[in-house]
Amino acid sequence: MKNQFIPIVVESTRKLGKPILYVILTFATIKVSHSLYCYMRNHTMSSSSSTSTATDAETLRRDRILSSKLYFDVLPSKVPMVYSPAYDISFLGLEKLHPFDSSKWGRICQFLNLDGALDKNRIVEPMEASKEDLLVVHTESYLDSLKNSANVAAIMEVPPVAVVPNCLVQKNVLYRFRKQVGGTILAGKLARERGWAINIGGGFHHCSANKGGGFCAYADISLCIHYAFVKLNISRY
Repeated sequence: MKNQFIPIVVESTRKLGKPILYVILTFATIKVSHSLYCYMRNHTMSSSSSTSTATDAETLRRDRILSSKLYFDVLPSKVPMVYSPAYDISFLGLEKLHPFDSSKWGRICQFLNLDGALDKNRIVEPMEASKEDLLVVHTESYLDSLKNSANVAAIMEVPPVAVVPNCLVQKNVLYRFRKQVGGTILAGKLARERGWAINIGGGFHHCSANKGGGFCAYADISLCIHYAFVKLNISRY
């Protein structure tokens, strides 16, 4: 009797096996399809969100450039040479602790005047770059970090600046850098209009969007390029 029962069980199991397998495969397919759908939906939403964020950031950057006052009309009698006495950094003698000559810009103009190659009355003086101008390239957190004298000291590579009140650092160092930033941006406009232009200061190539260094607190070259893209209709390609 026992031996007769076993073939019946085996045969019943065999008959039930395929339907059960089909049910399992169907269930697995549904689960995989659902998981794939969820992944694709989330990925699409994420991509859409990223694209929207990037577009918003680009629109804000463009608006800041268009509302900037750093581009202004220059009289034809002026030569496309940009400079301001505010470029020169003299800060309680601390600037002498760095091998970089922080008064070289004034020396250059003085030499050109004495040589008769340049009339100081025909030099173009730029405006100071505002916070909104600087935000075209820099992050707000980086600009806020410059309110800490220790951070500015690291950028200038002059350690004693770290103990100087930040209001003095702003006035005697960062303000002068911001004037040079304005000069670089204006020189870009003049170069397009006149065929050439020189900003006697600027060229802070060690600075990036969220980090300064090597005596460079602001990325004036990057700012000049962004302004040229928007205001001078210069192609990116």
